[in-house]
Amino acid sequence: MHILVLGATGRVGSHIVTYALQDGHQVTALVRAPEKINTRHDRLTIIQGNVLESQDLLRAIQGTDVVISALNTDGTTTLSESMPLLMDAMVHEGIQRIITVGTAGILQSRTEPAKLRYQSSESKRKSTRAAEEHERVYALLKESNLEWTMVCPTYLPDGERLGTYRVERDMLPESGTEISVGDTAEFTYRQLMDRQFINSRVGICY
Repeated sequence: MHILVLGATGRVGSHIVTYALQDGHQVTALVRAPEKINTRHDRLTIIQGNVLESQDLLRAIQGTDVVISALNTDGTTTLSESMPLLMDAMVHEGIQRIITVGTAGILQSRTEPAKLRYQSSESKRKSTRAAEEHERVYALLKESNLEWTMVCPTYLPDGERLGTYRVERDMLPESGTEISVGDTAEFTYRQLMDRQFINSRVGICY
């Protein structure tokens, strides 16, 4: 496959690039700072650009089959502002499949099922700003005709993949408190081949 990876210089995105190249896929990475990508590979195309510029997205998405977005919120609204532009570019190029990395805060609450976790007593976070950004993206995807999957990790410490973790559609598996960057990236990447979670959020934890 030819995969467009957004957020390729981030903690999760950089792992996804590595997994995809190891498996023989072609990867295009749209990044603001190409010097932050340490990987060099004949199947990796690095395009310098901004996800808030339609022309940059169209340039990067041409010829790809699927989009994986591991963009984080970074204290800005880049995530929610770029999603409509990305969706337009996907429609323009006839691309259906998008896999994004969200946050467990936008999964349904177990204790208050009508609420999202970040709106409920389940969430221990003081700030809800990042969850609100991811919720805007979730709302956009839900209304689209795209085949989307939103991987929603809980607390995300650095760490390698163990390959053993729990996942659940639309909820965080019970008593889950953390999941490593490596395992989150592996599960996100595996959704390329797995159609089990089309058009749903997936909670992931140990």
